[in-house]
Amino acid sequence: MNRGFEKISFDQFCSDVEDNKVIYDEYTLPKRNTKNSAGYDFVALYDFIIKPNEIKKIPTGIKSYMKNDEMLMLFVRSSVGFKYNVRLCNQIGIIDSDYYNNKSNEGHIWVALQNEGDKDFVIKKGEHFIQGIFTKFLTVDNEEKILNTRESGIGSTNRGGDVIE
Repeated sequence: MNRGFEKISFDQFCSDVEDNKVIYDEYTLPKRNTKNSAGYDFVALYDFIIKPNEIKKIPTGIKSYMKNDEMLMLFVRSSVGFKYNVRLCNQIGIIDSDYYNNKSNEGHIWVALQNEGDKDFVIKKGEHFIQGIFTKFLTVDNEEKILNTRESGIGSTNRGGDVIE
């Protein structure tokens, strides 16, 4: 396995989204829509509206696996930012390889969107709203050996993790 997407388990879906097997069975994994697309488009699990100046946290139902020296970067789709002035609250989402299958949320990818425009941003179930791009990352020469491992979900890397020797 090199890299890819999976649905979170139905149990995690029930915990994070809702206990609805129909929605769980219907949504699709992110995919590229043209042969030269860099980004994998994520679809909305349900209809949502973000009013001007509102922030909304949105579950994707997706987790992603990749090689240890890779990451998944998340961006709003170009049209979303350009036409509606909607952005990710953290500008670019970075999903590390060790986020996959963590103990606290299975690596469920969430996004927080903010509408900085002057009209409602409306997304219908199944529409594309964010995209993910896989890329390699580099490390510095002579880096000290890192022994910490991720045990939790969002924001857990600054807690030091659990030391494995």
